[in-house]
Amino acid sequence: MELGKIKFFIFSIFLFLQYTVLVCQNNLSVLVLGISQDGGYPQYNCGKECCQFAWNNPAERHFVSSLAVINDEDSSVYLIDCSPDFKEQMQLIRDYFNGNEFELKGIFLTHAHIGHYTGLTELGREVSSSNNIPVYVMPRMKNFLESNGPWDQLVRLKNIELVRMTDNEKIILDDHLSINPFLVPHRDEYSETIGFEIGNETTNLLYIPDIDKWERWQTDIRSMIQKADIALLDGTFFSEKELENRNMIEIPHPSVEESMIYFNDLSPNDKKKIHFTHLNHSNPLHRKTEEYRKVLERNFNIARQGFVFSLKN
Repeated sequence: MELGKIKFFIFSIFLFLQYTVLVCQNNLSVLVLGISQDGGYPQYNCGKECCQFAWNNPAERHFVSSLAVINDEDSSVYLIDCSPDFKEQMQLIRDYFNGNEFELKGIFLTHAHIGHYTGLTELGREVSSSNNIPVYVMPRMKNFLESNGPWDQLVRLKNIELVRMTDNEKIILDDHLSINPFLVPHRDEYSETIGFEIGNETTNLLYIPDIDKWERWQTDIRSMIQKADIALLDGTFFSEKELENRNMIEIPHPSVEESMIYFNDLSPNDKKKIHFTHLNHSNPLHRKTEEYRKVLERNFNIARQGFVFSLKN
């Protein structure tokens, strides 16, 4: 065989193997769609310095906490929570795909506080009139949506299809993606509250946007962080003194200050896994403040809207 033909044959094999690797490699991404507490940033009825900064600087505004779990191979998407900023966040996903089409294959809800499910209204006949979008819910959340308007209409008209989840029962979505729901203590007026473990064979992302206090949970959160690759955790308030006109006993989130003390014994690498999210409008971590700098100096991170985490095998 001529030398040129041999080289061409070898090059063809190389291209084939390279293509096979690309096709077989599963590429999962998690896009951060928002980092704010239920009221967003800036928040209605706040003219204080914390929000005035964002009113004056539209580029610094942040959507309500939500994630998009994206399969880059088939352009399929699962939402984690369905916030009031749903339509803007769907545009963030379109931007991720450079304007190309994608498929919303399902929505996973953490609980029935307004920032986490009210975007479902966009699926109704008044707006997109969606067709049987799977919405994964715990039992009390399922009953809440089936028994109260306008959510019951979404069910009756089959805009959404409620899929019941069970505590710590992993949901296998495809060969390379599973989501495991787990109960956490929180203000459960209308539904349970859950977090999620999102992952594949090798990479695991932990998501807990709402919890009362780490000490009130019987599960060892430190151990979960050590086993995870990424941890997006409740950072609603930086300090217990943040809201002077509110009784913090009524909204007992772990402050970022408390969490940094609670996680202080973790290794530097484990601390870096932690990204605080679900930030209240009053939280100085929305801006590049002294508090922001202190969090980074202690090896922790702050979630950023638009950031993409890779969950590659």
